[in-house]
Amino acid sequence: MLRVRRRCHPVVASLLLAAIVLPSAALAPLAFAQSTVATIGVGDHPWGVAYDSSRGELFVANGAWIGPPFVPDTVSIISDTTDAVVATVGVGKWPFGVAYDPAKGEVFVTNDLDNTTSVISDATDAVVATVNVGAGPRGVAYDPAMGEIFVANFGEGTVSVISDATDQVVATVSVGNSPRGVAYDPAKGEVFVTNFGDGTVSVISDSTRKVVATVDVGSGPWDVTCDPANGEVFTANYQNETVSVISDVTDTVEATVSVGSGPTDVAYDPSAGELFATDYHDDAVSVIADTYPYAVVAKVNGGEGPVAVAFDASKGDVFVADGGGSTVSVIAPVAPSSTASTNQPSQGQLFAGVSNNDLIVVIVVVLAGLSVGAGVRKLTRKSA
Repeated sequence: MLRVRRRCHPVVASLLLAAIVLPSAALAPLAFAQSTVATIGVGDHPWGVAYDSSRGELFVANGAWIGPPFVPDTVSIISDTTDAVVATVGVGKWPFGVAYDPAKGEVFVTNDLDNTTSVISDATDAVVATVNVGAGPRGVAYDPAMGEIFVANFGEGTVSVISDATDQVVATVSVGNSPRGVAYDPAKGEVFVTNFGDGTVSVISDSTRKVVATVDVGSGPWDVTCDPANGEVFTANYQNETVSVISDVTDTVEATVSVGSGPTDVAYDPSAGELFATDYHDDAVSVIADTYPYAVVAKVNGGEGPVAVAFDASKGDVFVADGGGSTVSVIAPVAPSSTASTNQPSQGQLFAGVSNNDLIVVIVVVLAGLSVGAGVRKLTRKSA
């Protein structure tokens, strides 16, 4: 007795493939876009911002750089639960940079015109110490391994090292011309300092408090941040509209990313693998993918003159100090408004949820199946 093998007809196979490909494309997950979801009123010309993870608060330095008299000379404290200001703290003249010290529950704020750093308790929202540092202190960063604060003194080409145990300067390190930004790299135990005046970054060992490398970057490097997991350091180069990507292994630039006009600061979001660079003159923030070739994947419009940025890990939000005005913008991932709106074909698209290229592939497969089916039928008739 003959055993009959049942084979799927080529035409049927092709149609089955089309039935699988088209719905799967249409049902693909919708991408979340970054968008400004809130705007918070603070003091005039907020110039620096830092996130306090223990309190769920953002500390914003209100610099009022147009002066004299350079008021309000305050720090606004924002709750990330309500996106509202919950306290205002008076500090020194022209508060500039902000850094959070979780070991002490304190926030360090540099005061450019006073040559001081104010120490705020996050428990009482009051200044508990004032530390004399170098001339024109601006950028500031906390080193948890050493319990120290590093302050870039823009006016004299040095970095002051403050012990958080004594609130006293324990060392002064000479760096490049007009040091501006500071970031700590826990993977290497090093501090990276941008030198605005000579287009370099000084790398300081926190164990020796000495410069161990100098890296050439773009023109006018303003601020800096670290991605310790990937061994990378990013500088916002204000004068040539780029972000430099430095390897902390080789202390060399491995990539340069073009962004908007006047980039001033950059923050890293490890959960999304993205960087947020403030484009001061564009009133926007460039979103950069933290993988080669480090392309700009989005632009988010915000407030006037975005100048500083901080990532809130507990909420997944990005807080941007709008230095040209008096607000802080909150950026967050936002889902499409409704499935109804996203199920409409875009301009030039034949079917919603299916790219024209995918549709062409399916059509070719179906036509090929039809052709093969016709050939099979001819051979069958001849053999018969």
